[in-house]
Amino acid sequence: MKNGLRVSAGRTRCAWCGDDPLYAAYHDREWGFPVHNDIRLFEKLSLEGFQSGLSWLTILRKREHFRNAFADFDFSKVARFGARDVTRLLGNAGIVRHRGKVESTINNAKRCIELVEEFGSLSSFVWQFEPNAKSRPKTLTWSALRQMPSTPESMALAKELKRRGWSFLGPTTAYAFMQAMGLVNDHLDGCDVRSAANHNRKHR
Repeated sequence: MKNGLRVSAGRTRCAWCGDDPLYAAYHDREWGFPVHNDIRLFEKLSLEGFQSGLSWLTILRKREHFRNAFADFDFSKVARFGARDVTRLLGNAGIVRHRGKVESTINNAKRCIELVEEFGSLSSFVWQFEPNAKSRPKTLTWSALRQMPSTPESMALAKELKRRGWSFLGPTTAYAFMQAMGLVNDHLDGCDVRSAANHNRKHR
């Protein structure tokens, strides 16, 4: 590892994904690429909540189990989950069995429906918090990234979600969501994927 980058199999990547094939694929194909699909946006907001206190790799390895358990994160379906579903989910060893996080996901699905009714889509709501390009570091180094566990935009997003009744979503979690869904491109300068993510953001 050098300056937050790692060379593996002839490819330079952000070092955080290590050598795990699943994590590397996530880094190369998903993280930092713009997402506008409401289901996938809700999924990431939900999984970020489940990640609290855990590593993202732990959640990534369980992602398909989460999708099966939560109706592929179709929030219109999750919003109708009741007490029996909570019991079912708490008995599912394939996911993180935390009552507060399970109940939060159901609550947030209901709040998501309210957002869609107001803004037309979850995408329209979250993308209004995309930072102005001029506010971003001109050169994204590991040092610069470490100084941004949250940003004014992620704080604003978390504050607005909280005001609207969402839970398990603080400023740091909101920023991790923004990084993953491509509202920002936090692939480091020198990472082979950075230019591809930038291209996708410009042509989204």
